[in-house]
Amino acid sequence: MEKKIEFRFKSPNDSPGYLLAHLTMLWQRKQKRVLDPLGLTHTQFVLMAALGWLSRENDNVTQVDIANQGNADRMMASKVLRALEQKKLIARSGHKTDTRAKVIRLTDKGAAVLQQALVAVEQADMEFFSKLGDELSHFNSQIAQLLAGNKNLY
Repeated sequence: MEKKIEFRFKSPNDSPGYLLAHLTMLWQRKQKRVLDPLGLTHTQFVLMAALGWLSRENDNVTQVDIANQGNADRMMASKVLRALEQKKLIARSGHKTDTRAKVIRLTDKGAAVLQQALVAVEQADMEFFSKLGDELSHFNSQIAQLLAGNKNLY
């Protein structure tokens, strides 16, 4: 006799994890469509955006700072930043006080590409999430609540 598989949810659409996974895939496809013409992966964009954000208040942004801001693994961030350096979108130089650290900065080309990417990504996000209408800020606060409640998983 065949054993019946039991699910907690009556249908996949009752499962928040299933819905989140599908929503994430759709959102990632949309992001890819706007970033591909700029020659950026989403991870490259996230780390460049983290650098851009941090650079607004600090002239000595390090790789560790960028990884932390972008919630990225340090080794992966290092590889991605090397790729961005090869594309001449960022530059690295020695840190004034920490000989192990490198100061990362956007090049002029990198700043221009990041600005284009920000406009494209923010527009794509507004289009994607426009279906929520007036509920967008509530949706954002719910996501923030889930993130805060699961910080131990970072």
